[in-house]
Amino acid sequence: MRLYTVPDHRVVGAVATAIAEAGGVVTAIDVAESSHQRLVVDVTCSSSDAEHARALESAVGAVEGVEVHKVSDRTFLLHLGGKIEVASKVALKTRDDLSMAYTPGVGRVSSALAANPGDVSRLTIKGNAVAVVTDGSAVLGLGNIGPGAALPVMEGKAALFKRFGSVDAWPICLDTQDVDEIVRAVELIAPGFGGINLEDIAAPRCFDIEARLRERLDIPVFHDDQHGTAIAVLAGLRNALRVVGKELETIRVVVSGGGAAGTAIVNLLIAAGVPDIVVSDREGCLVADDPALSPAHAELASRTNPRRVAGDLHDGLRGADVFIGVSAPNILDPEWIPDMAEDAIVFAMANPDPEVDPGAAGKYAAVVASGRSDYPNQLNNVLVFPGVFRGLLDARAVDVTTDQMLRAAAAIAAVVTDDELNASYIIPTVFHPEVHSAVATAIAAPEHA
Repeated sequence: MRLYTVPDHRVVGAVATAIAEAGGVVTAIDVAESSHQRLVVDVTCSSSDAEHARALESAVGAVEGVEVHKVSDRTFLLHLGGKIEVASKVALKTRDDLSMAYTPGVGRVSSALAANPGDVSRLTIKGNAVAVVTDGSAVLGLGNIGPGAALPVMEGKAALFKRFGSVDAWPICLDTQDVDEIVRAVELIAPGFGGINLEDIAAPRCFDIEARLRERLDIPVFHDDQHGTAIAVLAGLRNALRVVGKELETIRVVVSGGGAAGTAIVNLLIAAGVPDIVVSDREGCLVADDPALSPAHAELASRTNPRRVAGDLHDGLRGADVFIGVSAPNILDPEWIPDMAEDAIVFAMANPDPEVDPGAAGKYAAVVASGRSDYPNQLNNVLVFPGVFRGLLDARAVDVTTDQMLRAAAAIAAVVTDDELNASYIIPTVFHPEVHSAVATAIAAPEHA
């Protein structure tokens, strides 16, 4: 905290006392500036969480003669100035260096590319570059917060691309939520990239954007909220089924949430051979030919719910082997889980608050996973997208196929060995040394290999 105080050094002691009485731990107090009019005091202290930090701020602000000017914490400090940067891969120390990296030498390379456009990926950053594109309409669990507020998230994605896939990614935050404008903007920047990662774009707009870009571009377009989530879920499900001794081809699945992630999960599970999937959304269980359904939900219902299960989520869960939640907090009562099939599997992935508390679900379910890092079995897209794009770029792919996504899920699942597999370890950690290379290898493999 940066404080403006009256010019009385006894205030420093009062501030330290206020922090201690509010449960904080003072690390340092420094007088940054001193004059006859005021003191500028920098206070560093520890809090247990963000809410406690706000309580400490209030306690200090209540000290007579103190104005809290600015508050930060280690998370905000980490983001100060952004989290990514551009660095040169070549030394620029001499005139000779400049003559090759820039003019006149670069002109020879540009002329060669004009004559042979197929070499652009080989002789430029395009071969290792991904655009992370958002309109800021569905950022994390924060909703439609706009492109500026989305930028820290896109920076984070770019940093993860580099750390886990050695891929150079750029955050592209578009100041429009018009489908035509988004598609055209991505088309215009596509020559500089080897792949497009759509991120945090709300449904159903994201479906149209992805479909149109896939049709128009000669580079792969991957919507991480859809396909990354689906791959992570299928990988976890494969191993959860190994734990309970069931097969994909025989199970019943309930998916809570018919948006972008839920639709992609359904599509990939169907491709993997799951025969019976019921989708539950705000309207309840989606049933084909229901005139009240939106076009997107009607299409989804036409390919699911073969037993035509009607009613609410609880009705859909009866006899189901698997619950997959990509919807809203606390919509699954843990007391409903015993109504599922024996050895039930629960994936509660709403973030930051899941559909059911994982601890409560664990009293009834054989295997529980979530999107949280403070419980076992975190199903996280970070397991997926760095390796997916590494493989796509290495293969100079023009698209990403369902077959590739199935192979990626199988590769992630296979990283967990039989000796390691148990109900608390169905998915490898993002820091596992093999997971990203395994995904990249699976993606780059020839189709039907």
